[in-house]
Amino acid sequence: MDFVKHTIDLAMKNVEEGGRPFAAVIVRNGEVVAESPNRVAQTKDPTAHAEILAVREACRKLGTEHLTDCDIYILTSPCPMCLGAMYYCSPRQVIYITTREDYAPFYRDDRKYFELDTFYAEFSKPIAERRMPMIQHKDEDAIKVYQRWQKFNTK
Repeated sequence: MDFVKHTIDLAMKNVEEGGRPFAAVIVRNGEVVAESPNRVAQTKDPTAHAEILAVREACRKLGTEHLTDCDIYILTSPCPMCLGAMYYCSPRQVIYITTREDYAPFYRDDRKYFELDTFYAEFSKPIAERRMPMIQHKDEDAIKVYQRWQKFNTK
């Protein structure tokens, strides 16, 4: 199977059905473990990106949170949320087929704080300088959660 073409076909089918132009296919030992198009439009769930849905399915099927022996094929370079999820599950490699720069003339995101052109710059700013208001409400009890976790997870 040509996994690049399969990823493209999955995204195209999603577009034809009213979805967004993104897809992900996760492969292990030459076999598809999980795949998904972007389902944000269909589910009204802003986290239903193709990569997130495919990673969830693969991890559930394989019974692990680590995809170190898998390859992830994605239609385009990932958004920060998907990039974070892929770093977290640590696949063997990620194969992206196109880039945001390539598809920019044809697709625009419609989020209040998220534009593909500016998001990475926004993300790298200090929290107080970002467009999305973020306010810390410090509470000394919060650190106790991590201290408790450490007690259960230190060897």
